[in-house]
Amino acid sequence: MKTTIDGLLLGHTSLGDTGCSVLVAPDSAVCSVDVRGGGPGTRETDLLDPANTVQRVHAILLTGGSAYGLDTAGGVMRALESRGIGFPVLGEGRPGPIVPIVPGAVIFDLLVGDAAHRPTAEDGASAVEAAFSEESAREANGTSVGAGCAATAGALRGGFGRANVAVGEWTVEAFVVANPVGAVVDAESGALWADPHGARVDAEAFSKLVPLASKLNTTIGVIATDAPISKAQAKRLAMVGHDGIAVAVRPAHSPLDGDTLFCLSTADGTGVGIPEMMQLSAAAATVVAGAIADAVRGAAPGYGVTAWREIAQS
Repeated sequence: MKTTIDGLLLGHTSLGDTGCSVLVAPDSAVCSVDVRGGGPGTRETDLLDPANTVQRVHAILLTGGSAYGLDTAGGVMRALESRGIGFPVLGEGRPGPIVPIVPGAVIFDLLVGDAAHRPTAEDGASAVEAAFSEESAREANGTSVGAGCAATAGALRGGFGRANVAVGEWTVEAFVVANPVGAVVDAESGALWADPHGARVDAEAFSKLVPLASKLNTTIGVIATDAPISKAQAKRLAMVGHDGIAVAVRPAHSPLDGDTLFCLSTADGTGVGIPEMMQLSAAAATVVAGAIADAVRGAAPGYGVTAWREIAQS
């Protein structure tokens, strides 16, 4: 499925009580990451440090299943390899093995549904195939798709949310799995922290909800753009994107969260000027907060966890 970012595809495998989502850049993308939570579950994040050699990735994996979900990455790699997508070990244009670069992060969703039901390598491969399909998985189940299938946001259902904004001739889009320990709703007003003047839930009904007990949650996501940022600038935008989590979730970045944001660009990576980075930074925080709001508002009821739509004021 195409996204608003040229050269970036999105695919989901939805398994009801868990799932995975993959953002695929067939022609690769500049990428970095910033990890803020106290309990992260990640893969291949060290190589995204701007000081390290690898500049570009071929996909980002966002998955449920806690640490078990990292197995999904093997299927993502094999599916990309079968399509000829990856880093050519012997150099461009020379025959030889290719290695797809696939960083990823997990959410903890084992307390929703069957704890023994986790995404597998085959599910990762299916998500890649879905990325190359024109079909959208969102219409029927709202934001309860892919890695967001079993997400919870405090006392409400979370999900896989999206938001985008134009920055001049460029676009910045966030893809976020909202599964935080903290609250996304102001208990007094019933409004989302990310949108205090927008739609509300019934505050009295919300006050009666009990958050699902958990030892680990997490908000994970990807900030994507077609602006030609460098790897170091991608790192900076990933850092600033966490401001969006802090706006939308209270408290954010807790010892029980594994909050992780990747930032990628499908452009050539030559870098942009400081004025442009200021604009992109503001956009990054805005779309992350917006994607969290989207994830909560669009989630479907299920698994004994109340959805926003069930207590929303008409």
